[in-house]
Amino acid sequence: MVQVVSLSTLATCGNSRLCGSSPSWMAPFEPYKRSQITSSNGRHLVWNNSVQSLFLTRHSDFRAEAAWMFRGGEQGLDASSEHSESANEDILMFFFQLDLATRVQYALNMEQYDIAKQLRNKLAEVEEEVIKQQQSKRGLSSKGEAQDKAISIIRLRSDLQKAIENEDYALAAELRDEISKLEAESLAASATALAHENAQYAFRLGQKVRHKKFGYRAVICGMDPVCSESSSWMENAQVKKLSRGSAQPFYQVLVDVHAEPNLLVAYVPEENLLTPDKPDTGRFDHPYISFLFYGMDSAGDFIPIKQLREKYNKPRHEIPIDPPNDE
Repeated sequence: MVQVVSLSTLATCGNSRLCGSSPSWMAPFEPYKRSQITSSNGRHLVWNNSVQSLFLTRHSDFRAEAAWMFRGGEQGLDASSEHSESANEDILMFFFQLDLATRVQYALNMEQYDIAKQLRNKLAEVEEEVIKQQQSKRGLSSKGEAQDKAISIIRLRSDLQKAIENEDYALAAELRDEISKLEAESLAASATALAHENAQYAFRLGQKVRHKKFGYRAVICGMDPVCSESSSWMENAQVKKLSRGSAQPFYQVLVDVHAEPNLLVAYVPEENLLTPDKPDTGRFDHPYISFLFYGMDSAGDFIPIKQLREKYNKPRHEIPIDPPNDE
């Protein structure tokens, strides 16, 4: 039996597990029907009770439908201004990717090779989309663009030399202008790629933080070297008024449902986040926690699962051991 669960329902789950069920990639799977692996026409978050597994059915554009609730009647900037549907979709895509990988392995173990092939093809589509998104956020697309322009410049310079040798000075002038334009664009793309590569983050995956303006508690679950949201989102969040603007790290954070039950996932600039004055070992509730983290460490921060660390190419955080007291 397949039951549809909206994101607004997930937001109201008060415990740290999603409606009391274990993550699909951390629990055994029951056999599933072939019809369960095909894409549906709608875009829903689907809960399969028979396997206790979270997976997402999508259109080919891989955009999830998110049901968000906002506060009404408040004046000025509030916590909902940093709500990000794209950040939530990024997390759901990650869930979907993990679930598909586990289903592929299960089908192979059960020698269900036709099903495994279908699942692997779907997983390849998802991974291709994820790679494109990651390259864009990490500046790899800008680096590739700069390299492509450099190759074009070399070719145009060869054409320019031939035009000069043939005394075709009109063509040579056109080629010279085109080369100048490409050089400027290549320089800008290289600068963007370099800024992404050299990004320094003040916070790490799984770290508990507090919002400087709105005061809510949150956990870091993703990060971008610069703001990757749309211009309309940045206008609504008044990013231009930030002291560091959009050219600073932005973080995907899970918001404590007890503090901001209608926010769920926020996209927050680095300058608006603070670390707690002392270790925060208190209870933290969010429906995504058990899917992204193994649990809390002794300092009160959450331990990201291996796949989440690999997604952002981050090492495992080791808690320093206090030296013994010699007194």
